[in-house]
Amino acid sequence: MKIPLRSFCAKPVCAIIPEDLHHYGSTSNLDKMEQNVLLRKGSNNIPVIRELIKKLDMKNDSDVAKLKGELSKLPNLTHPRIVNYGDEPKELEQFSPSDSFPTHATEFSEVAKYMNIFRMDHLGNYTGHKSYYLFGKLAELEQAIKEYTVQQLLQNNFSLISVPDILPKEVIEGCGMNTDGERTQVYKLDSGLCLSGTSEMALAGFFENQVLEEKQLPIKVAAVSRCYRAETSGLNEEKGIYRVHQFTKVEMFAICAESQSEDVLELFKDLQLENFKKLNLKIRLLDMPPSELGAPAYQKYDIEAWMPGRKVWGEISSSSNCTDYQAKRLNIRYKTDKGETKFAHTVNGTAAAIPRLLIAILESNQVDKNSIEIPNVLGEYMKNCSITKDKLIPEIKLLKHLKHDI
Repeated sequence: MKIPLRSFCAKPVCAIIPEDLHHYGSTSNLDKMEQNVLLRKGSNNIPVIRELIKKLDMKNDSDVAKLKGELSKLPNLTHPRIVNYGDEPKELEQFSPSDSFPTHATEFSEVAKYMNIFRMDHLGNYTGHKSYYLFGKLAELEQAIKEYTVQQLLQNNFSLISVPDILPKEVIEGCGMNTDGERTQVYKLDSGLCLSGTSEMALAGFFENQVLEEKQLPIKVAAVSRCYRAETSGLNEEKGIYRVHQFTKVEMFAICAESQSEDVLELFKDLQLENFKKLNLKIRLLDMPPSELGAPAYQKYDIEAWMPGRKVWGEISSSSNCTDYQAKRLNIRYKTDKGETKFAHTVNGTAAAIPRLLIAILESNQVDKNSIEIPNVLGEYMKNCSITKDKLIPEIKLLKHLKHDI
């Protein structure tokens, strides 16, 4: 697939307010927006928007800026299929690789430490809480997952892009993630720039202010990057590397015409299922309810893997149709075959979130305490298809004090 050269719009970054404010000024439309905000369990700022519209003076830059700010906080619309889900996802499919799939296994951190291929404790002098080292066969496995996933994407006509990990806050916020406030997940640098939470942001930013041709769409791209999240969790089921501050991820992203985005989402979801089923994992597909969509998504699928060492289902992937939510904020448009200019739709999906896949693979493929068989599709990228205790790298042992006999 040929990635189009940048063809910039003549207009600046898209204003959230359309030229015709009747849409937002209509009481019935504001009522529908409020219902959608409440359905998605978001912060209801519709009363503020009503007051701002009443007092709006289009010649007053301050008034316009305030209204833009409030409108940008509104979530995307919600797919009618899921509006009655309540707060629970709907399970659409469950897959088990065999009847002999383990019901019990040693938890990832325990077996990885025993095999001396993982370190997460006593790293305060390095990078602190939620940091980790992978080495030996576990580091090889990380690389194998990346290579396997990238090859699958290339075979399905994705174009690979290497992206920056440092981005301006405007791009991150344009993708729907807040960069300010105490609860933000975004790491901000002293320069005002931010560390990227996912390569979806850089991939979306690549197309910012572009006008594409409908015949070019959909454009499917992918990236391998480090992801930085300021999140943490004290939940026992999210211990270890399940939720960490930095990790490697392979991401899928697409720019679509408005008529294509639902089909592209299905394509992403089917590709995820196909790739994960080859990893000897027990997985299930969930159609997520409105309260789990975040701000940008119109609809979202999650894929969870059964982690027998933890005895829980853990999310390993998601895919979302964001319709024109991100494109309006980043000014990504396309010209239709009839000559009209429309906002594009964007779709994203996790092809491989490495730490959680490492947990699922090690807990699902244990032969015994001393051996883990790696799925054949990953073994092609490793020296062999098994992991055993590694004695080459010295184990860390802390001594509180030393006593010397005199």
